[in-house]
Amino acid sequence: MKPLYRLTFSALLVAIGVIAGNLLYIPIGVAKIFPVQHIINVLSAVLFGPVYAVGTAFAISLLRNLLGTGSVFAFPGSMIGACLAGLFYLWFKKPVFAAIGEVIGTGLIGSLVSFPIARFILGQNVAATFFVAPFLLATTFGSLIAYILLKIMAVHPEFTRYMRGDGK
Repeated sequence: MKPLYRLTFSALLVAIGVIAGNLLYIPIGVAKIFPVQHIINVLSAVLFGPVYAVGTAFAISLLRNLLGTGSVFAFPGSMIGACLAGLFYLWFKKPVFAAIGEVIGTGLIGSLVSFPIARFILGQNVAATFFVAPFLLATTFGSLIAYILLKIMAVHPEFTRYMRGDGK
């Protein structure tokens, strides 16, 4: 894929992530799961690789924080998840591994990295595993949706061809 197409589509994903990040949610009991960031992480990891995936996740987190619609916990969760999704896809060449990398990176590692931020930087008295359940729910649903989208894209290769810049 040409760099201009990667950059343009990454910018589009950033815009979607910033706008839709708080608008699209899945109600589960009394909780609301916001899967958009995780969908974008998996899609960008598969389509562009780990570097663009982490850059896209960082840009979304930064803009959402600057606009007051995100939290500081978006940085470790989304960036670690995007990195692992990209690396897993790079190593195993299957979209399911990108989804697994996102779940491990955000749901487990990112949630545990958020604990010291909450405790020592923000002064919140929370347990070390406080973020694991909500991060795991959101990233599992988002990764599953992204995996389904990637399977649909595989059935319709013309979509991927246009993203690479090969289409007319």
